Amino acid sequence: MTTVYDVPPDKLVKKVGGKLKKNNAISLPTWGLNVKKGPNKELPPQDEDWWWVRCASVLRQIYLHGPVGVARLRTYYGGRVRRGAKKERFREASGKIIREVLSQLERAGYVTKTKRGRKISPEGQKFLDNTAHELKIMPAEMKAE
Repeated sequence: MTTVYDVPPDKLVKKVGGKLKKNNAISLPTWGLNVKKGPNKELPPQDEDWWWVRCASVLRQIYLHGPVGVARLRTYYGGRVRRGAKKERFREASGKIIREVLSQLERAGYVTKTKRGRKISPEGQKFLDNTAHELKIMPAEMKAE
C-alpha cells in the first residue's frame, strides 16, 4: 500500500488541498481574506486556495510527526523576520490560523485530540494514504498511454 512517505510532498499537499476544498467542514474564515500568515510576511497570501493548502500541509505534518501541538506547528511554519540594518530573527507563524485549521480538521474527522496534542485519526490516515496512492499510480498510467 502506498503511504505519504512514498510521494513528493508538494504534489500531495496540492492534491489533498483540492480535495479538502470540496469538503463542507473546511472553509476559509471571513477574516482569512486579509490576514498575514505570520510576522515574517509583509502581505496577505496571494494564492486564493492558500487556506486549503495550509490545511493539507498541517494534516500531513500531523501524519508524519503526530501527536503535535500548536506551538510545534507555529515553529514549523515560522520564518526569519528581516529588520533592516539589525540582525534578522526567527518568529513563529500565526497561532490563530493554526488553531482554526486544527479545529476544522477535527470537525471533518481527520484529526483527534489527545493529552499530548493532535494526532491523525484512522479516517485522516486513510484519506491521506488513498490520495498518495492516487498520485503514485497516476504517472504510471500516463506512461502506459
